[in-house]
Amino acid sequence: MRAMASDDRPDFARQGRDWPNRDTSRFVAAGGLTWHLQEAGSGPVLLLVHGTGAATHSWRGLLPLLARDFRVIAPDLPGHGFTDPLPTPSLPRMARALAALLRALDAAPQVAVGHSAGAAILARLCLDGALAPRLLVGLNAALKPFPGMAGFLFPAMARALFLNPVTPRIFAWSADRAAVERLIHGTGSTLDRTGLDLYRRLFQTPGHVAGALGMMANWDLVPLDRDLPRLAAPLLLIVGSQDRTIAPDASLALADRLGPRARVEWLRGLGHLAHEEKPEVVAELIRAGAERA
Repeated sequence: MRAMASDDRPDFARQGRDWPNRDTSRFVAAGGLTWHLQEAGSGPVLLLVHGTGAATHSWRGLLPLLARDFRVIAPDLPGHGFTDPLPTPSLPRMARALAALLRALDAAPQVAVGHSAGAAILARLCLDGALAPRLLVGLNAALKPFPGMAGFLFPAMARALFLNPVTPRIFAWSADRAAVERLIHGTGSTLDRTGLDLYRRLFQTPGHVAGALGMMANWDLVPLDRDLPRLAAPLLLIVGSQDRTIAPDASLALADRLGPRARVEWLRGLGHLAHEEKPEVVAELIRAGAERA
């Protein structure tokens, strides 16, 4: 991975000056990286892991609600937000890096919640024995490879863009408000002005763009898909019916494949970022799922 200049990375004093839930933020060294994370509440540990291209801002509404009942830990993934990048951000390396962070925090999450690709990282941790939650929650979870040629073309395209050192800067220069609105609209979600501006702030930073592209370029879900039948943790799949990023049918098919260990909760009218659109609804589903588990 091409080293990004320090001014290419999001800076907490500038881009994070009014970061959501900023009073819960801190920086922790683990696994050779400096991580930005947010931590709030007390009780059983609940881990929040965002998806590709996002950061802790994605939990701005959900984190305070869950902190009423849990000790919530929400990190920026490597290369995203204010956390250092990994040289090769593959799924296994992302999982090992997150495991190192949890060891540094002496945290054993009882509930683990992942959005999109974040759910794949958590599933990999569970399968590898580094995480043993009483409940695993996937929010519009990206747990299966794209079907057909898309499974080959999408990573290859991301890899070509990632290897071009100019790409992140071009993307950042073009990330105006209209472009970000189109991008978010393409997920099937509708965000308020604050939510859109936070994504725009990150997408205008080449280092964050490089982190997202690097993650997509190195992502391979075939081994995970093969191993999923061994998943021991109960799985709650929360699915937005309007998700245009991950086909809702994929979660339904996975639940059928895993049988009684998996449960699906359907959110009508919400898209890929359902937890940002209706955090109170998602918080209640997670709370109820944890109580059942």
